[in-house]
Amino acid sequence: MALWGGRFEKGVDAFTQEFGASLEVDKAMAQQDIAGSRAHARMLAEQGIISDEDQAAIDAGLADIAGQIERGEFAWDVNDEDIHMAVEGALTRNIGTPGARLHTGRSRNDQVATDIRLYAKELCSHLIEGNDALRRVLVDVARKHMGVVMPGYTHLQHAQPVLFSHHMLAYFWMFTRDRKRLVAALDAADANPLGAAALAGTTYPLDRQRTT
Repeated sequence: MALWGGRFEKGVDAFTQEFGASLEVDKAMAQQDIAGSRAHARMLAEQGIISDEDQAAIDAGLADIAGQIERGEFAWDVNDEDIHMAVEGALTRNIGTPGARLHTGRSRNDQVATDIRLYAKELCSHLIEGNDALRRVLVDVARKHMGVVMPGYTHLQHAQPVLFSHHMLAYFWMFTRDRKRLVAALDAADANPLGAAALAGTTYPLDRQRTT
């Protein structure tokens, strides 16, 4: 039975279940989801909300799931709906009651926002690295072809002659502006939503600085 299905006697139609599930999309964020959960469990133990033994079992269980996913051995099930239910369900099946305590002091809202931010940060970092490499190539090409003249174009028609190196550096500066946008996106994503819980926080004494 789905988390929202407590008042229903039967499950939904298979097509409806598949249509409403986001698992095929958000399983790309599996490692980010697990990283956030491991940090959350560590913080819960340090705050005395769960026992050290539970935290150790959770951490080992999550590490095992992360390895299975990375090796392509994890059994995905569309009935889990999303990456959070898939990971937490597998964890609880593997380690029992301690796995059910992982969700203490957080909601899937927290997890969605956290996973997306971590995923965006990772992608931005890769794009920035690629951007830097591309701009270095453009500068190298410009240096190797100093003095080479080519026709400039306006509206696909020949215009005044320009240097090929100048043309390459025009692209260098275009990608430099793109890099600034990526850095801004990375900075915007760099916030920790864990602790917001379902709406306006939780009565558990969470340490958001620790999970951050």
